[in-house]
Amino acid sequence: MTNEELQTWIERISIESFGVPFQHEAVFNSRLTTTGGRYMLRSHRIEINPHQLEAYGKEEVEKIIKHELCHYHLHIRGRGYRHRDPEFKQLLAKVGGSRFCQSLPDGKGRRTLPYKYKLVCQKCGQTYQRKRKVDVKKYRCGRCSGPLAMSEISTP
Repeated sequence: MTNEELQTWIERISIESFGVPFQHEAVFNSRLTTTGGRYMLRSHRIEINPHQLEAYGKEEVEKIIKHELCHYHLHIRGRGYRHRDPEFKQLLAKVGGSRFCQSLPDGKGRRTLPYKYKLVCQKCGQTYQRKRKVDVKKYRCGRCSGPLAMSEISTP
């Protein structure tokens, strides 16, 4: 799907679900990793995560679009557009938008590093896994305040 097709899709959903036209820009943003979409307050632009479309299809993305359009229409009218505002929650429930998007499967837009380091408490044996190297002289065990020792986890 192209940005132009996304634009017309969002304009159609806005008219059908909200009865008000969407008059700003809508684009795909593949750099979004932990969210399905976002509404930009200053430019009134809506960005949608294309990985959600690939992973879950049009029905799920339509719920994300409705969520972002709730932000858009409430903000334009000067109403409560934040997630915690009752007006936002009511409008979202009315139009059938999703409160949260589904997590993406591994490898779809989200970069996850395997744990490389293991910290072991010398006093109580508590273990901690870390992705980055830690200065063991600077930190102590959270359970017993004992000294920590670091080892590298071997990858198969």
